[in-house]
Amino acid sequence: MRKTYNVDSGVQNGAEIRFLLQELPEELDVNAGGQLITDSDEMAFVYLMDSAEGYTYVLFPKTVWPLLVISLTSEEEPILAWGAKDVRLTNFREELEMLIFNIEGNHNYGEEFSSAVEDLFKEHLAAQ
Repeated sequence: MRKTYNVDSGVQNGAEIRFLLQELPEELDVNAGGQLITDSDEMAFVYLMDSAEGYTYVLFPKTVWPLLVISLTSEEEPILAWGAKDVRLTNFREELEMLIFNIEGNHNYGEEFSSAVEDLFKEHLAAQ
């Protein structure tokens, strides 16, 4: 059974963006999976973490999307506070950028999700 954790909040300190989990993870031996997908039903971007049992999902709900927007212009990948350790989210910015451009005008993700992404990321979409 795959584990799912929700990002509760995030903070920006200069160029560094750090996301915090809503609950402490049970599985502490994880690594950044380097892949970002979507869960349009949950209105979330989902980062895949590698663990001994397969993938663990980390959901980034709409409440933290403003920090996702900022992360696109950062020079560093964001960090996830995973229990007592920090995990740099490999390929996060590249995957996020690819997804938002794929979502733009594509209602296969669901009209509500697509519209929310287009609205919040509109400046980044227009700049490209």
